[in-house]
Amino acid sequence: MSIVYFIFQQTLLFTIPLMIVALGGMFSERSGVVNLALEGIMIFGAFAGIFYMNFMQTNDIMHGFPLLITGLLISGVVGILFSMLHAFAAINLRADQTISGTALNMLAPALGIFIAKTLQDGMQSITFSNEFRIARIPVLTDIPFVGQLLFKNCYFTTFLGIAILFISYYFLMKTKTGLRIRSCGENPQAADSAGISVARIRYLGVALSGLLAGMGGLIYILPISTEYNCTVAGYGFLALAVLIFGNWNPFRIGLAALFFGVTKTLAYTYNSIPFLAAMNLPDTGYKMIPYIATLILLAFTSKNSAGPKASGIPYDKSRR
Repeated sequence: MSIVYFIFQQTLLFTIPLMIVALGGMFSERSGVVNLALEGIMIFGAFAGIFYMNFMQTNDIMHGFPLLITGLLISGVVGILFSMLHAFAAINLRADQTISGTALNMLAPALGIFIAKTLQDGMQSITFSNEFRIARIPVLTDIPFVGQLLFKNCYFTTFLGIAILFISYYFLMKTKTGLRIRSCGENPQAADSAGISVARIRYLGVALSGLLAGMGGLIYILPISTEYNCTVAGYGFLALAVLIFGNWNPFRIGLAALFFGVTKTLAYTYNSIPFLAAMNLPDTGYKMIPYIATLILLAFTSKNSAGPKASGIPYDKSRR
């Protein structure tokens, strides 16, 4: 039973940031802008949040829960600002959205390393203390089975991620703004005829993707390391696969993220799982599990994926 608890808790650590970033990509693509820059936004958002935490902890200014919340906010805000580069190129300049997103993915780690080395006398890595793990939540931890799974050795970001999933569904499917986002991604001409500003809605979609991807970058790093080198190990690209596999639907994205979270857990904790350890595969063989699973699933499901019809197509009002 202890192995079940361990695998489930590790799965959540990988699933939650993946789901949050994929939900961010969903808002952008539902509004009509393909956001391949999720990887770069994650990197730069995590950089800002961890650099802030390093400063606060080093100078003994703030610790614990307040530090985590403000760090997440900073990562989200920086993610929004960084994503605006992509929004301006895609919406105002009508640039190729694939090239724009790729450019940001290349810029983010280089810019983060440059800033880190400049401000830290040539040191590339940014260190921080992980003081955010919750050993146990009183009362809730004592609930049979569920208490051990969810409320022991957990992180606040797990519950935040679940809340973001339900909020995202309600916002996208049940609100007027959510309807406008979906209409701009499906038929921007009709939305424009109804008096909706397509450009404004698409900026909102990209901004939401920047907010969630920036926060997701920090959420990904916090439980797995105390040193940041401006990389998120391809998680932004994996989030794109989750987005497609989840068919641009919030709850399906949540299930897809859970599946990939399981494969990621198996890849990185195989030594603790007897039947995997007994296979005696090379270390790189285990690390390839989530990416092989991604390729196989996309090969069989991509034909049935129904993305927003106008996603990736620049809207020119003059040609309406």
